[in-house]
Amino acid sequence: MKVTLIVVGKTDKKHILEGVSEYEKRLSHYCKFEVRVISDIKNSKSMSASVQVQKEGELILGVLRSKSEVILLDERGSEFSSIDFAKFIEKKGIAGQRELTFIIGGPYGFSPEVKAVATALISLSRLTFSHQIVRLIFMEQLYRAMTIIKGEPYHHE
Repeated sequence: MKVTLIVVGKTDKKHILEGVSEYEKRLSHYCKFEVRVISDIKNSKSMSASVQVQKEGELILGVLRSKSEVILLDERGSEFSSIDFAKFIEKKGIAGQRELTFIIGGPYGFSPEVKAVATALISLSRLTFSHQIVRLIFMEQLYRAMTIIKGEPYHHE
């Protein structure tokens, strides 16, 4: 299975970059994994939130692959335990889905057009995290899910 994580904006925090790099390496043992970074919108401070969301949405839609199932990471999405998230990923593979794309949007969420192509909304927590730290949290949970699926001892109940 190929898994892509699309994110808006670069990560500039060294400790987050180190964690992201570590989980990219770990995930490579389980799936073809790629992070695609959408550049921040230029002059966004002079734009309304709705205009910024539209522009980010256009950029996101421009990099999506038609074969991939799109899942949005959104605070209003469904919450899973780590085991349930692993089951969710495993079911996608069993159903023959060869590509999954998870998207972390910008600070104001997703445009209606991006929401329209998504098959699911997932929340990592009811807590609010910075968009940079969400990348690391998601990658750790994806790695955890892969080890659960393979029956490896990373996750403890």
